[in-house]
Amino acid sequence: MQLWVGLGNPGPQYAMQRHNVGFMATDTIAGVHDFGPVQKKFLGWTQEGRIGSEKIVLLKPATFMNESGRAVGEALRFYKLDPGQLTVFHDELDLAPFKVKVRLGGGLAGHNGLRSIDRHLGPDFRRVRIGIGHPGHKDRVTGYVLGNYAKAEIDDLADMLGAIAGEAPWLASGDDARFMSELALRMAD
Repeated sequence: MQLWVGLGNPGPQYAMQRHNVGFMATDTIAGVHDFGPVQKKFLGWTQEGRIGSEKIVLLKPATFMNESGRAVGEALRFYKLDPGQLTVFHDELDLAPFKVKVRLGGGLAGHNGLRSIDRHLGPDFRRVRIGIGHPGHKDRVTGYVLGNYAKAEIDDLADMLGAIAGEAPWLASGDDARFMSELALRMAD
């Protein structure tokens, strides 16, 4: 079993913000792979399903970004999983928009959701870093991250989310390199 967590903030006013792309990714995965109904658990919302032979629990913390680690910690303890069985989908300023990279562990890059998970569990979990680009100056970061995707970006966003969900079996099987390769090919079309 694996726990896949999408980071975001709860509430319709946040739904299309760049900071919520982790929520968007897990919602798309749940839809494409016919996951079960949404349940309120672990200070958030969960859905269970299978991708290939792997059982996956999706979690969207309802704690707001800064307290995501509380929800993630509760779910990991309940299922008796370790951080090696955790994958976190999150927005990444240091990647170009709609680029996706996977890595195990690493720094927090000022991301409050990652900081919270790190504080509760340590740094050794897999991250699916979803590029949102950088606004150019650090004074504009907060407004940019908490801003909605522009209308002109919606098609690219939908294509990327569909590609993440479509190539998710590679993630589920632990082949991160193949996931990134297939995703890049799909996005190049």
